[in-house]
Amino acid sequence: MHSLDWCLCRRGTFPIAIGLLLASTLSACRMGTSTQVPPPVGTTEVITLDQAAQETGGVSPGDSTHALTHDGLERTYLMHVPPGYDATRPTAVVLAYHGFGLRAEEMARISKLSEQADASGFIVIYPNGTGESSSWNGGHCCGEAAAKSVDDVDFTRALLDELDTIINLDASRVYATGFSNGSLFAYELACQLSDRIAAIGPVGATQVRDDQEACHPARSVPVIHFHGTADRLNPYDGATNAAGFEFLSVKDAITHWVEANGCPAGPQHTESGSIEHDMYSPCSQGASVELYTIVGGEHAWPGGEAVTVQIGEPTMEISASALMWEFFAEHPMP
Repeated sequence: MHSLDWCLCRRGTFPIAIGLLLASTLSACRMGTSTQVPPPVGTTEVITLDQAAQETGGVSPGDSTHALTHDGLERTYLMHVPPGYDATRPTAVVLAYHGFGLRAEEMARISKLSEQADASGFIVIYPNGTGESSSWNGGHCCGEAAAKSVDDVDFTRALLDELDTIINLDASRVYATGFSNGSLFAYELACQLSDRIAAIGPVGATQVRDDQEACHPARSVPVIHFHGTADRLNPYDGATNAAGFEFLSVKDAITHWVEANGCPAGPQHTESGSIEHDMYSPCSQGASVELYTIVGGEHAWPGGEAVTVQIGEPTMEISASALMWEFFAEHPMP
């Protein structure tokens, strides 16, 4: 049986470190670099990319790939700059971490965060993980990154330092999101880098219980989480992998952050179609915690594109990128 099919067929206590975060066989579905977004159009002429670079402090609208050496490894990231970027004004940044076995370009494709950035005026950074299967070290998970103890948290800190020299970065509005393995790593950033990350938006994965119990952020970190109840790779109700690591249920994960952020125990609950929304607010230091449960939803980014049809189609009832940005905009660093 094909390894991907094997991952999809196993249920319950399947080896989630493999299924979680998308087998390396997904590399066959990788997409190319996104088409560059054209620069803004003036009243009488179209601004060329060279002109745009001069007028925005050397940063052109659209996509560009950059390299950064950290701990002896060359790391790369895709940067998407919206057409209206103004180098004289501090700009919000969203760090978007791909799933296991994926790459930056695929994260851009499935999330459609670049389109949201163009509409809302923020910059998106899509970093690439390490290893043949391109993974993130979220503590006990996953892949080569965890096995080799790659310090992806410090890499993120170095990445933000570099970005501060390239763009006019608003240090009070740096956010992190991720899908699958990237979702798990977004939680790790909330735990270890709360001095730089204002809020997080995980999609489709929770932490290992041991990692969550070791999580002690220096401040209340706002969290907005999206998860489908029919997710076969990262089950909504949690699972234990072959190594004995317990991946938390979504409810347990949210309860942890509700308590850590000093939120009210009972949420404001609403339902519409297959979407259930729980909002815990107000919390300490202006934080809040929100959960969007997609009843019958699969392992996919709501409002985006499927990684593959076999893994699951996203709901189109909501857009995670739009809701996430609305949440982020309301929660700058206190």
